[in-house]
Amino acid sequence: MKRLFTALLLLLPLLAVAKVPVEQDILDRITDQRSPYYYTKLMMRYTNGALDLTDDDYHYLYYGFAYQDAYKPLDSNVDKEEMLSLMMGLDPDKADRALLEQLLIRANAARMSDPFSPQILNVLTFANQMLGHDAEAQRWAAHLNGVIRTILSSGDGLTQKSPRHILMFDHALDVMAAEGLAAGQARVISRTVEFVPLLSTQVIEGKKRKGIYFNFERIYRNKPEGYTYTRERTWQFNNLKPREYK
Repeated sequence: MKRLFTALLLLLPLLAVAKVPVEQDILDRITDQRSPYYYTKLMMRYTNGALDLTDDDYHYLYYGFAYQDAYKPLDSNVDKEEMLSLMMGLDPDKADRALLEQLLIRANAARMSDPFSPQILNVLTFANQMLGHDAEAQRWAAHLNGVIRTILSSGDGLTQKSPRHILMFDHALDVMAAEGLAAGQARVISRTVEFVPLLSTQVIEGKKRKGIYFNFERIYRNKPEGYTYTRERTWQFNNLKPREYK
């Protein structure tokens, strides 16, 4: 079976220094037209598949998205659900070309609402690779790695005071899947932080982990009154099979 050609384990050692997102810094950089991180231009480079984006670029792209009108983390993403439904009927060892092309259409539509979803970027990488679109697959793989590095570098996730910062709840589970970590039922422990337990204690970088802390404060900045979030399925990265989180 074809594998995604991301090199996550090779990239993780580069994350020794945390880059916690600072809101005023992000807002200042992405709104200044003289800044290399001016959001309109930076997003255009991302959308056009630039391969020279730096980790700083991805930092301002990802966290800067929280200030864009398109950022609506509590809205449903119908295209993403249709993408996942198509994946359910896909044989990754012998995928039908027509189905792969439909998958690309749905994934590209889904990323309009969630352009930094590791799940969507993973599917775009896989489908393009299976169709023989190697250059396009490489672009999406680069974006996938860039987004994952950004989330991982935002905090070590070991304590409530050093959480990883996410824009969507699913991003937390996707990053854990990319690390090969099986997640249990998440629980909110404060107004801004959730704890996602591991199904088994892991030793990571010499430290025992029972779970990972994530900061979700950006998601609820404009939460409708009475809204309740129900976590849906995310996607395993290694074998492209759906996984349920309850």
